[in-house]
Amino acid sequence: MLEDWITAWKRRHAQRIAAWTGGGRAYTGRFAPSPTGPLHLGSLVAALASYLDARAHGGRWLVRIEDLDPPREMAGAAQAILATLAACGLAADAEPVWQSRRGPAYQAAFDALTARGLTYPCACTRKEVADSVANLREHAFGRELVYPGTCRAGLAPGRTARAWRLRVPDQTIAFDDVFQGPQRQDLAREVGDFVIKRADGPWAYQLAVVVDDAEAGITHVVRGADLLASTPRQIALQRLLGLPTPVYAHVDVLTNPQGEKLSKQTGASAVEPGDAAVALAQAAAFLFEHHGR
Repeated sequence: MLEDWITAWKRRHAQRIAAWTGGGRAYTGRFAPSPTGPLHLGSLVAALASYLDARAHGGRWLVRIEDLDPPREMAGAAQAILATLAACGLAADAEPVWQSRRGPAYQAAFDALTARGLTYPCACTRKEVADSVANLREHAFGRELVYPGTCRAGLAPGRTARAWRLRVPDQTIAFDDVFQGPQRQDLAREVGDFVIKRADGPWAYQLAVVVDDAEAGITHVVRGADLLASTPRQIALQRLLGLPTPVYAHVDVLTNPQGEKLSKQTGASAVEPGDAAVALAQAAAFLFEHHGR
């Protein structure tokens, strides 16, 4: 079944696959779930998409467990995810990488940015950011909160740092997404300085994923379109750290009958290892319907 889908993916994306030279780098893709619950069908779509694209290119496929937020993690979820991937026949080419064990690598990147004056401590709560005058209009339209730069010039007297933020360069980040087309984002005006480390210890997703992708030699990031808006932040960090930018390919996300992204929060059911074949077929049907041309 998997071999048939790989062949079909290769045929339907033949022009793109043939055009990629890699500049001497071998294709390396990855699937990077967070262990906040067992694998569900929406996550399986992303896993299968990244696997098919890697195999169609004759490349490597890796798995990374993004376990940087213990309060949100479910006991046993990581092992359950790995067991379901194995039951689906999605075999990685190396042992899984665990982000919780990679603190020194993130610290080195953070120190490099700090040495150049690109980070600063921030005392703002999410409510304070939301209540800022700059965000009143944006929040009303349901857009992402933009950090107004409150602590950019230093902490106010008596305030304690809650996080460390990156000084965002005043530039527009543009890239071509394989499935979603041309993308542009003015980071300073649409996002603002963003968090890369919480003061109580945990590293932020944006910094960790950039460091990990670079160290693993990831050339292609194939993931759900719900992460599309994070990509400009990651590209900005890659440029500041002198790291290569992968090819990005964001697949459409599976939704429930209400049009909400399928997730644990919206009632997505776990894919049990015994039901792997049926779930895999459903994931493949969705992928080829949306991205098989």
